[in-house]
Amino acid sequence: MSNPILKVENLNAHYGKSHILHGVSFNVARGEVVSLLGRNGSGRSTTLKSIMGLVPPSAGRVQLDGAEIAGERSFHICRRGLSYVPEEREIFLNLSVDENLEMGRQAGPAGATKWAVDQMFTYFPRLKERRNTRAGSLSGGEQQMLTMCRSLLGNPLVMLIDEPTEGLAPKIVAVVGEVIRDINEKGVSVVLVEQKLTIAMTVSHRICVMGHGQVVFAGTPQALNERPDVTEEWLAV
Repeated sequence: MSNPILKVENLNAHYGKSHILHGVSFNVARGEVVSLLGRNGSGRSTTLKSIMGLVPPSAGRVQLDGAEIAGERSFHICRRGLSYVPEEREIFLNLSVDENLEMGRQAGPAGATKWAVDQMFTYFPRLKERRNTRAGSLSGGEQQMLTMCRSLLGNPLVMLIDEPTEGLAPKIVAVVGEVIRDINEKGVSVVLVEQKLTIAMTVSHRICVMGHGQVVFAGTPQALNERPDVTEEWLAV
């Protein structure tokens, strides 16, 4: 792969004395969706947090658009064009929907797709109806919508999205999948951690399966479909 927008090489990370990531490596091309799949505890979420600088890597390299970002502060990484949609959502509960969206707004790096609030309301009309509502009063699905929109308004080159459909109703799950596809088609590369295999296989160009803090399989969704042994060993519950 020539000139990947995101390059992760031999990434290691610890929680205290616990060694969680053991040399994770993968690349994301411009305009690509790459999903990280695996069972709980396989290191998927820690990989995103380590790339974002929330869990400082103990070894390895992370390059965004050719610049080394491993070890940088999270807000510096964000300004370089990497956004993070956490599983915990982490919205500002006492602020309104509009105020939360405003908190995510930044210029973004050169070459990034530019986003406006009106586009967010096109994706999620329910947010427009509740734009003056305190975010803590939103449903779980509405909070997930708000988190994704807040991240998009930072005009990122790459979005790291952690379990966006967790706990959501099937109708909202389908909408989230459509939004991920659309923002990708508009130029944003995506690294997706997703428990629902059907969603990941539908929106992704490539799949990385993780186990024990390592990438144990990398390939297209079709290639994964042709490897039932990988599914059985690393994904089956």
